[in-house]
Amino acid sequence: MNGLSKDSVNFVEIDESGAAQRIDNFLFKHLKGVPKSHIYRILRGEVRVNKKRVDQTYRLKLGDLLRIPPIRVAEKHEVRIARIPTVEFPILYEDDALLAVNKPAGVAVHGGSGISFGVIEQMRNARPDAKFLELVHRLDRETSGVLLIAKKRSALTAMHEIMREGNSDKRYLTMVLGQWKNVKQHVKLPLHKFDTPKGEKRVMVREDGQASHTIFALQRSWKEFSLLEAQLKTGRTHQIRVHLAHLGFPIAGDDKYGDFARNKALAKQGLKRMFLHAYSIEFNHPLTVEPMRLVAPLPIELEDFIAKLDVRAGD
Repeated sequence: MNGLSKDSVNFVEIDESGAAQRIDNFLFKHLKGVPKSHIYRILRGEVRVNKKRVDQTYRLKLGDLLRIPPIRVAEKHEVRIARIPTVEFPILYEDDALLAVNKPAGVAVHGGSGISFGVIEQMRNARPDAKFLELVHRLDRETSGVLLIAKKRSALTAMHEIMREGNSDKRYLTMVLGQWKNVKQHVKLPLHKFDTPKGEKRVMVREDGQASHTIFALQRSWKEFSLLEAQLKTGRTHQIRVHLAHLGFPIAGDDKYGDFARNKALAKQGLKRMFLHAYSIEFNHPLTVEPMRLVAPLPIELEDFIAKLDVRAGD
């Protein structure tokens, strides 16, 4: 699709990367910079699949011949794409269907909301010959750890079903302020998403929110901190962060739901990020059904913070 002419009709034969995708979503992805309203307009009139009109909900099939009329892609987008750095993130696992990277903190998983690019755009830039690279799931920008990317649409749809059916096990390590008492604790608090007056996305516990379930297990404790393992049973936005903050145990370094005064003090002590790390995920491989367990070691800056707590505890 990168070779599309702007001034003439283009014919595209759908391969595996486009099969089973809604036609409107396919066009959004491949006609970057074109307003959605314009894409829907050409869908109603000039786009054809196998010489026939289809509506926006049509799902493309392998071998479909897609006719795309002449269209002009916004110049500003072409400039933005050219500036995406070529980055290969640390690889935890790779085969012909899946890729798992160890995402560093401070890097978004994808562009949007004022962010020009993220992990997926940089990976695509680093692998120009890859026909298909799509995020299987997301991590918050300030969260590090295991991030799954599909290299085939069949793997992507299978992984989405695995996660939707609860057949994956995602676990995080997090350091919270305060002394956590229970060895194991189930937290079921409904979460509601909203926008702040500045347009920022936030989440709060509210009765009419989405059902959310996290299992916390105490790993270690110090006088003022506790290291917890968090097992996600649902995957709501900011779930771990909001559950913990609501219970009075904010995550160390959390700049959205944390203790801001304590965060400033922690930064002076060397913790300049949120202590939340997606350290493992288990599932059966989407194509081979082989049991998988992928682990991302705790980043050095988080290990160093734990070491400092141990030194202080020994004084």
